[in-house]
Amino acid sequence: MLTSAIAAFREIFSPPFRSVLFKSLGLTLVLLAIVWLALDKFITGYIAVPYPWVATTLVFLTGIGLFLGLAFLVAPVSSMVAGVFLDELAERVEKGSTVTGVLGTALPAGQAIWLAAKFAGVSLLVNIAALLLLLVPGVNALVFFAANAYLLGREYFELAALRYRPLEEVRAMRRERPLYLFICGMFIAAFVAVPIVNLLTPLFGTAFMVRIHQRMMERERLLPPRR
Repeated sequence: MLTSAIAAFREIFSPPFRSVLFKSLGLTLVLLAIVWLALDKFITGYIAVPYPWVATTLVFLTGIGLFLGLAFLVAPVSSMVAGVFLDELAERVEKGSTVTGVLGTALPAGQAIWLAAKFAGVSLLVNIAALLLLLVPGVNALVFFAANAYLLGREYFELAALRYRPLEEVRAMRRERPLYLFICGMFIAAFVAVPIVNLLTPLFGTAFMVRIHQRMMERERLLPPRR
């Protein structure tokens, strides 16, 4: 497991992964800029105030609020954008780490988009949970870390395994190895916990879980069923 994590970390800085990283960050910045402009126009254009000093204060507070709000949305938006490229990344990892000699099958476009949306949703829920934990004293941050490990570990494992197996079999594998996949998810959770670094989470999570699934295939000594 540790060997797979180290290999995955090294791979996210390889040229193919850097290319996807730049594309996903570029699209992320474009989407965030659109959100910024839309919210700024709405707040400053449709909320009328009677006094100039109130308007100035509102503009100032709006800028701060938008900055904090967009910082909060960076991880979910980047996950959504990067999710579009996750199948491409998985194939690149498989070419260097497959033990069966068989590459996975690319997911249908609709399913790939659904997975990307799920990644964004999970990331958004995790960020909301993190914000709520900051507002509730006495709540141990380990609760947040554990929930993060479970959710992200499950999502990234599904991405890797669905390239080889039907959904029912993937879910059965998750039920058979809950502790193992939870521990794997802790590696991904560590990325999410660090600001800025969390932008690399989709790349690391994909490279890591593809290797984890490959090791499971190796232990089975069987080729998985093709879809």
